[in-house]
Amino acid sequence: MKIFYAVQATGNGHISRAIEILPYLKKYGDVDVFLSGSNHSLKNDLPISYRSKGMSLYYDQLGSIDLWKTFKQIKLNKIWNEAKHLPIEKYDLIINDFECITSLACKLKKIPSIHFGHQASFRSSKVPRPIKKEFSGELVLKNYANGTKNIGLHFKSYDKDIYSPIIKSSILRAKPQDNGYITVYLNHYNDATLIDNLSKIKDFKFEVFSKEIQLPYQLNNIKFLPINKDVFNHSLINCHGIITGAGFETPAEALYLGKKLMVFPLNGQYEQQCNAKALEEFNAVSLKGFDEYFPTHFENWISDDKKYTLGINNSTDEIIREVINQGINLKSVNKKMQEYTPNLEIAI
Repeated sequence: MKIFYAVQATGNGHISRAIEILPYLKKYGDVDVFLSGSNHSLKNDLPISYRSKGMSLYYDQLGSIDLWKTFKQIKLNKIWNEAKHLPIEKYDLIINDFECITSLACKLKKIPSIHFGHQASFRSSKVPRPIKKEFSGELVLKNYANGTKNIGLHFKSYDKDIYSPIIKSSILRAKPQDNGYITVYLNHYNDATLIDNLSKIKDFKFEVFSKEIQLPYQLNNIKFLPINKDVFNHSLINCHGIITGAGFETPAEALYLGKKLMVFPLNGQYEQQCNAKALEEFNAVSLKGFDEYFPTHFENWISDDKKYTLGINNSTDEIIREVINQGINLKSVNKKMQEYTPNLEIAI
């Protein structure tokens, strides 16, 4: 079987998940990866056969989406042409992790596909949303990328075809420790903003993962580290708690390890607002951003003894097997539809 795997490369979460599931996909055939997007910092050795700048999100210094920079880099004619020439017809199975060019290509060429990943779960109305839904956000989640079949991942199985998070094997095998420090992964904030706010909390040590540096350095109680998946995993496994964005992979891993969790949903990113709502059930604290009250929020978070550990109901092997089976079923149905050509007689 030849498998086409489209991966959204805005941020590091999709790439991290792709690295984890690739060995499972390879059990079923040859896998070619299409990496779309340019705003990521995680090094990888994925078998990338196709690459595109796609449509990436960019952020300002305060952690909000930079709409002007984001829209300025979108070239609709280029996306349309890439979709037309993307050779998906050569493959037996198309798996799409929230990637718009592949989604468009499948529509243009009438080729079935599996939309697989966290964003696919939002096709269900049972997935948590903020009290005030955002029309444009719902529009993006449901139309930016989709497939013939949607198989979602979320913190809980809120509906049919929504499965447990895929946790990295290194995290699954880990024996978590509590060494007292706080891991910080807020990639949408610059280092200066983090220093200004974290330095106010002098009773705790912080390990901050930064995309701005190449070598680690120490500044009082703050250790800055370049982004590296192995170093980050070690930090997460041994921390007391983590402060991060309201994405999916990192909060899921933190909860699985039983770590205290504080999230900063990205301003202007509706999916993260939804995730923050879902995380309320897991006793995670959500803040809109840094402000003068951050030290108080931090103290309340640290002193609260409530914890909630994430349960894993489906192994990665089981989830990928289901993706493959659903893909085979789609291919079979599509083939039958193509073979069936009604004999129409036009009466004159």
